[in-house]
Amino acid sequence: MCLAIPAKVIEINGPMATVDIAGNSRQVGIILTPEAQPGDYVLVHAGFAIQIIDETEAQETLAIFEEWAEKDKEFVS
Repeated sequence: MCLAIPAKVIEINGPMATVDIAGNSRQVGIILTPEAQPGDYVLVHAGFAIQIIDETEAQETLAIFEEWAEKDKEFVS
């Protein structure tokens, strides 16, 4: 199963962008989303921003990931 992770674009530098994913900075390619701007949310998969999404969708998805992480901790304990 493959997942795309929501990330907030912090800075654009040519074909690359610095994004924030849950408090961690990463460099991702934006050749598939050249219209992305700082402040936008994008879905990141395999090191590339593949789609721009709205903030509400990004926050809802991140909340689901957090819920899964909590359930995983309960399962492992």
